[in-house]
Amino acid sequence: MVENSDSMLRVFWPNNLTRTTSPGVIVGWRNSSFDLFVITVLEDVESRSVESALRVGTLFRNSPYPVARIFQLCDQPNMHVLGTLNHPSPTETFDPTRVCAFTLSGSRRPFIYCPPDAALAVQIVLFDPPNPTQMQYMSLEPISLALGKDYWPPSETDYMPDEVEVQEEKERQRTAELVAKLRFHTVVRHAPTKKELALPAIVRQINCAQEVADLLQKNTPLVGPRRKRSLSVSERVVESAQSLYAFAAWSLWTLFMAYAFPFLLYIFRIAIIGHRIVAEGLLQILEWPLPIKKIRLPESRRPIRGAVALKDISACCQQVHLRLQQFSYYPTQYSLLRRRKATWSSFPTTNSDYIRFYNSLWLVANDVIIGIALGSFISDNSQATSQLIGGVLNEYTIEGLKRMIRWLMSYPGGLKLNTELAAFLGDLFLWVIEYWSSTIFLLILPRLPTIVYVIGCSSFAGASMPIAIFSDLLSLLTIHIYSFYVASARIFNWQLTIIVSLFHLFRGKKRNVLRNRIDNCDYDLDQLLLGTILFTLLFFLLPTVVVFYLTFASARMAIITLKATLDTCLACLNHFPLFALMLRMKDSQRLPGGIHFQLLDTERSKLPFSDETGHQENQGDTADDDSNDEGERESFATSVAYIRLTSTPLALRQIFEQYFQLWARIHQHYLSPKVVFRLLTGRFVPPLGRSEMYGLQYSVLPRERATVSEVWKSLNEIEPVAASDGVANARGSKSYLGAHGRAIGKQWK
Repeated sequence: MVENSDSMLRVFWPNNLTRTTSPGVIVGWRNSSFDLFVITVLEDVESRSVESALRVGTLFRNSPYPVARIFQLCDQPNMHVLGTLNHPSPTETFDPTRVCAFTLSGSRRPFIYCPPDAALAVQIVLFDPPNPTQMQYMSLEPISLALGKDYWPPSETDYMPDEVEVQEEKERQRTAELVAKLRFHTVVRHAPTKKELALPAIVRQINCAQEVADLLQKNTPLVGPRRKRSLSVSERVVESAQSLYAFAAWSLWTLFMAYAFPFLLYIFRIAIIGHRIVAEGLLQILEWPLPIKKIRLPESRRPIRGAVALKDISACCQQVHLRLQQFSYYPTQYSLLRRRKATWSSFPTTNSDYIRFYNSLWLVANDVIIGIALGSFISDNSQATSQLIGGVLNEYTIEGLKRMIRWLMSYPGGLKLNTELAAFLGDLFLWVIEYWSSTIFLLILPRLPTIVYVIGCSSFAGASMPIAIFSDLLSLLTIHIYSFYVASARIFNWQLTIIVSLFHLFRGKKRNVLRNRIDNCDYDLDQLLLGTILFTLLFFLLPTVVVFYLTFASARMAIITLKATLDTCLACLNHFPLFALMLRMKDSQRLPGGIHFQLLDTERSKLPFSDETGHQENQGDTADDDSNDEGERESFATSVAYIRLTSTPLALRQIFEQYFQLWARIHQHYLSPKVVFRLLTGRFVPPLGRSEMYGLQYSVLPRERATVSEVWKSLNEIEPVAASDGVANARGSKSYLGAHGRAIGKQWK
């Protein structure tokens, strides 16, 4: 045993045991001589009988699962009798391993007898034992709603960050290294005590307390002498009638489970495997590498790895890929949840999978319901919807852009621009718009009602499908604006770079690219004169180029904002923690975020049985006798410190942690000072990778999906769980009965 060195008796006491005032025996774990964990109180039994029953195993009979797993989980080889509750008289010698506790009517706190000469401080930790059948448990660490570092996508298909993101990542790593070095220079280092080291085991004991207490209370009648009354004639008649009905029901259930149920189960498994094969074929098509290289910035020195697949360039394909991944993972996830019924509920190993599984099912159901309503509306109003989309497309991407360019070709806002350069750039952009508009009017607008009807039909697969299709259509129908932005940004960046170089030449300096600095340089007179002329010419042409660049950059940013809004809607439909929020409001103990100790108060109480001691036999009317009796009562006073142990629910900030990470990623990519500087200088700002946006939605999926053989194996593993609980059928086998057949069979026996 681990001895306590701080002279404190610590007792963990369930709150549901403070309601009884009858005498009983306290049973629980003994972590050390001064560290006791109370599980339950057995009433109307003797301590010797309980000790004998614990040694023999009588109190663990009819256990649904091996009791050894509970002992292994709680890090204890056996269970002990810790003392008595509400005993008529205390023991003559105080023993911390056999406490004497009592409860008072109307009080919600127990009291521990500890004489002052024991030199021990008593500390009672009150807690509410979680109900494991309702998946309640306590944990030192917050529950994880994702799969950690093993979530999709793999590193080969990740979007490669640009130079700005690489520098920021290096800065974060440098800061983390400095913080790690700072921890080695701590002046005072606190070594964990034995009680702190025992805290994880105590938390596991708290999680097991309810199930073990129910098992002990169920077997309490087996302890000590037992009397069994014979049944009366009327009771025998009722039992015979119930037995005949149970035999008929058991026979029908046996026939169904022996012949019909195996065939239906086999057909269902074949259907799941067929769906898995079709899904695997579609996933291979969506993941097939295309002969397209990833976008690489000219100034980026990072190598480009991996290839671009169809799911990386299309939001619709990405959504289909996500749904197929979820449907492929459901059989394996369900078989994993089925295994939790083959052991004690106190093992909270699958609670996170349970939340992720039902949250995904709930989101898919909501997505389909919203999609059916949206698809019905779009299909019934396809003509009006197509006219609205065509009008908006023509107004903002063609006619509105033409008016804006013609306005820039004149004097926009009274700004004097270069007439010839503005006319050249405007005519060039207008010619591209005319060609694009003719293509749109010939190919897209006549078929727009059909496209809208197809989008409405796709809504029956979920509201996320039309949103993803609309995101792809937005990218395709605004590709000319993207081309204008790239061309104007490149022209503006080239002109700005030349102006900066000519400005250095005008000052008699040059840039040393090898040393990355500005050096002095001697130029000839002709070079200075030509440089001055070119600098003046380009500087006065700069406002015209800036106006066109800002126009198309603003249009591009507006399109990116709209696409980010659509991607956010997809993220909410695919990954919103709806089930976790429901559990947070309904039963917060199913979402533990840690534990909390709260000091209530310290009470000094007198035992109610102090008046029954031998010191009261010689009572007199003198003051000396009264003072002697009063002092004797004071010797039985006990000082107890009460602490409440509660489970801290998972905070809302932790539930939406991945959304905060996504927002930080978007903020880092688009709103950082370096990215704004790149935008102002005309350098290319690539869009945020689709893998980064969808990384949130893939966080509940494994990194590598299960193969068809693994899915078949997991489906076949479900049968032994139910088959082990059955009883013998007509052919002598023990399978295909299930829990209901077992109950009916036991009742017939």
